[in-house]
Amino acid sequence: MSEYQYYEFLAIDRPLTDQQQAEVRALSTRAHITATSFTNEYHWGDFRGDPHRMMERYYDAHLYLANWGTHQIMLRLPRTVLDPELAAHYCVDDQISAWTSGEHLILNFTSEAEEEYWEDDVERSLSAIVGIRAELAAGDLRPLYLAWLSAYGAWERDEDAFDYADEDESEPPVPPGLGALTASQRALADFLRLDDHLLSAAAEASPPAQAVQHDRQALADWISALPTERKNALLLRVAEDDAGRVRWELLREFGGDTTSLVKAGRTVAELLDATAARRHRREQQEAARLAEEQQRQEHERRQAYEARLNRLAHDPEAAWAQVEEFIDTKKPHEYDRAVDLLRDLQALAARDDHTGAFAQRLTHLRQRHQSKTSLIKRLNDTGLVAK
Repeated sequence: MSEYQYYEFLAIDRPLTDQQQAEVRALSTRAHITATSFTNEYHWGDFRGDPHRMMERYYDAHLYLANWGTHQIMLRLPRTVLDPELAAHYCVDDQISAWTSGEHLILNFTSEAEEEYWEDDVERSLSAIVGIRAELAAGDLRPLYLAWLSAYGAWERDEDAFDYADEDESEPPVPPGLGALTASQRALADFLRLDDHLLSAAAEASPPAQAVQHDRQALADWISALPTERKNALLLRVAEDDAGRVRWELLREFGGDTTSLVKAGRTVAELLDATAARRHRREQQEAARLAEEQQRQEHERRQAYEARLNRLAHDPEAAWAQVEEFIDTKKPHEYDRAVDLLRDLQALAARDDHTGAFAQRLTHLRQRHQSKTSLIKRLNDTGLVAK
């Protein structure tokens, strides 16, 4: 496969101005650019722009793919809805990073692996993943933990991914709900190549997620009590097309800290060992299931075979006549049918202790049709020889 790279950016909170669109267009004349998106593919060459800089200045979400195995997602959120210090707990070297730019926090999730094959439609992943941005803004930290977990999961694909000292690294706070991901979180896990066994092992320390429901009247009373100056400032921001961020800030301020994190204290090594044990148990269960299925199929095959022989036993002469009819056609396909039926007759003779009579009839059949070399070869190849 030739070199392939895919870039996609989304402006979610507010569209780009004409001037901003002109600025990003100067980075690529071939890109498809709108007020809310930027997409481009490269089959040779490279993108002249800096995705990190573009996220700082223009966009809220970014996806990058390369056919040598790089999967990357970047998200930009207001610092007021996700504490940078909290996000830092989930950073892992270059794979999972976070930095601030002005009033924004930017998250970078990267997965590296040598691709054995190219997945169809993987370029369309951003639309499925981008919902995690709103989830993070609402206080759901599962996307951050999934990214952290996927980074150390690379150790199972590449033993040189980390130093052995990293085995003693403790996991960050575990958010609730890892056992029941949202659609966006599942898409992120798949994009970052998060192993299902590793996720299941991590989810053992994650309590069920509790749905957050705000009392409408209580929210209304709380908003009414806000200072007039504050409400005017918020309304101005809504009028200036900043409604999404205003909503996030209000709900987080009203609801307080709704995140109930668990400090499980497991190390990376413990998680990976638990994953290996879980995978081994699953492989054993699958092997047992396959063996049981094979036994069932073999039993059914034997039953069907015995039933076929029993039907032959009711009128073996009709079967011998059918063999002659197949042979008389002088067609290779019919020869094969004749041989199959003769093998059944041979098995029936062995079962009912009539092998001598069968051998005699087979000898006569071969003599009558000895000029049919194709038939004789088939008989020889299947062991239907005169004795």
